[in-house]
Amino acid sequence: MMAGRFAGKVALVTGASGVVGRAAALAYAREGAAVLVAGRDTARLAEVVKPIEEGGGRASAFAADVTRSAEVAAMVEAAVSRYGGLDMAFNAAGIFGTVAPLADYDEETWDDVVAVNLKGMFLAMKHEIAHMRSHGGGVIVNVASNLGAHWRLPGAGAYAASKAGVSFLTRTAARDHIGEGVRINSISPGPIDSPMSTRPGETREDRDARMRTALPIGRVGTPEEIAAAVLWLSSPESSFVVGQDHVIDGGATA
Repeated sequence: MMAGRFAGKVALVTGASGVVGRAAALAYAREGAAVLVAGRDTARLAEVVKPIEEGGGRASAFAADVTRSAEVAAMVEAAVSRYGGLDMAFNAAGIFGTVAPLADYDEETWDDVVAVNLKGMFLAMKHEIAHMRSHGGGVIVNVASNLGAHWRLPGAGAYAASKAGVSFLTRTAARDHIGEGVRINSISPGPIDSPMSTRPGETREDRDARMRTALPIGRVGTPEEIAAAVLWLSSPESSFVVGQDHVIDGGATA
């Protein structure tokens, strides 16, 4: 087992095939946790598991759609059955949808975005909490967005509404369950080095040039910077932090 502040602990990461989920899974493993990585893209999940195992850690993949309650319940059970418990969960599953004025927004896309980002977060927390509160507690970190309750992007109504919902759902769940030993917070990343931060037809170089003027810090964030915040919120170092949304966006909303 790898040494570290999470040695002997078990972590679950949803949306682990995305860049932020992957970075968090790798970071948990480096700190000694056994990690169950979950998502719909099994090939990309395997690419997360491989470096963890090669580095001497423990990890496995689980295919799950967070909009389906039975699959989410099975995901949590898989973490428990494979590794003996569930101490930490990082809920990173999410999609962006399309950019369009609200009156022109496609209803089917709206339903998909809200289902994954908001209903999926509800189901993930519901089943994670059900285990944690009957086994001595645990820690949950959810991914919201600075485009939710903090900033505005014209045309991103479905994404913004769903992520604002995540922020407030997190606060409600945190108050509901802190008395049972389950500590819940969220993070709201700004533009991160990922496909989501690049506009259609834009090169990475074009994006970086745009961000040099768009963000006070002059650059996009890295997945590893987000993962570092997730690990802090998962650790005893943040034990007095409950129901808070941490904006990590290079000063965009400062």
